[in-house]
Amino acid sequence: MDASASERAFTAPRPGWRSGVRSLENRQFRWIFGSNLAFFFAMNGQFVVRSILAFRLTDSAFALGLVNLAVSLPMLIISPFGGVVADRVERKRLIMVGQGLLLLNEVVICTLLLTGVLQFWHLLCAVSVMGCIFPFIMPARQAIVANVVGRGGGSNAMALQMGAMNMARVAGPVTAGFVVAVVGLDWMYLVAVMLYLIGLLSMSRIDRSPPERTKDASGVLKDLGDGLRYVKGDAPVRVLLLFSLVPILLAMPFQALLVVFTDDVWKVGDGGLGILQACAGVGGIIGSVLVAWRGETPNKLRMLMASVLGFGGTLFLFALSPWFILALPLVLISDIFASTFNTVNNTIIQVLIPDAVRGRVNSLLMMTFGLTPLGTLPVSAAAQAWGAPVAVAGASLMTVVISVLFYFGSKALRGIDDVHHAAMLEGARSEPVFAPATAPVAVTEPAGAGG
Repeated sequence: MDASASERAFTAPRPGWRSGVRSLENRQFRWIFGSNLAFFFAMNGQFVVRSILAFRLTDSAFALGLVNLAVSLPMLIISPFGGVVADRVERKRLIMVGQGLLLLNEVVICTLLLTGVLQFWHLLCAVSVMGCIFPFIMPARQAIVANVVGRGGGSNAMALQMGAMNMARVAGPVTAGFVVAVVGLDWMYLVAVMLYLIGLLSMSRIDRSPPERTKDASGVLKDLGDGLRYVKGDAPVRVLLLFSLVPILLAMPFQALLVVFTDDVWKVGDGGLGILQACAGVGGIIGSVLVAWRGETPNKLRMLMASVLGFGGTLFLFALSPWFILALPLVLISDIFASTFNTVNNTIIQVLIPDAVRGRVNSLLMMTFGLTPLGTLPVSAAAQAWGAPVAVAGASLMTVVISVLFYFGSKALRGIDDVHHAAMLEGARSEPVFAPATAPVAVTEPAGAGG
């Protein structure tokens, strides 16, 4: 295919309903999407169930923190190695083995719960196992989607995936709480086990997805170093990874302070907190849907900057809102912007990176999201000293200022549309828009890698 034919092949679909769900026309992606939906519904529902179990088994609020630490610490440490494995082994098998182990893990806890012998240390062991398995599953999940839909379908597939994750983040805990209230904790655990099983069976319908193999049988540490050197040497990917940290470390920690706003600022209690969190989750879903609906727009930089600045601006207004009723639309809009930024940023990265390092780069993306608790510490300290409204407003302003500095200080960021377009043209030359999962993804260095 010549250059002109490639350019004709890469035509951004017009915004609309069919464009917004066009990745679902791919049978392989439908199975992945269904597997992810079941998996993330179970995972988010279990967050509620484990919190209830931890508190009832110990009668201690500190136990909730220990459960979160036991799952997040292994994820942060192991994530880089999970990316290396995702680039070395067949990805479908890796995901199925990981999900199978998670299912077995949940079956053990469910059995202990139903027989009445479950103890808190059992729960800690189970969430630690989960924290060790997740870093291997998640990079492989991202990579296998890119293998299935190709670069041409990357933006829509990523947006639909983010939409499913956000939907599960909102509906999963609510559904879990409802099931626990109506039929009890034991039944909810059985429901979660069934959802994990559905996710595993759905993934079994995917074709094999071998990674791009290197010629030398290098060691794990060398592979890890090669991945880090790739990111260091590729300016567009590097700046996008660093740029993603700005809202994660500064603005996103506001979610941990929502309870302070509802209790101390607006005096609306637990009911108000639930409504506020629901609005934030719905905003995340809307943002993902908007990105999917927009299609493969060539103006990625405009969407990226508008969303991060919109996020910081609306969050600033939210922090200083004197009324709870005004805060609801503001938190919804701010999460629309946040979801849009994350989806667009991640999509560009998926288009630019070659398949040979896709797992390792995705593991770095996973680590950046795991850094949110680190950002919570200074924002929480500021809230303790000057109040939550001042702390969140200040973090929002810093997000806007640093984002503007990123734009004017990084030539690679300002040229991201050209680099993205060149990568999409390269993808149009080497693969169909909906590539079969068994088709190899061409490995090409993104244009401007050294700029």
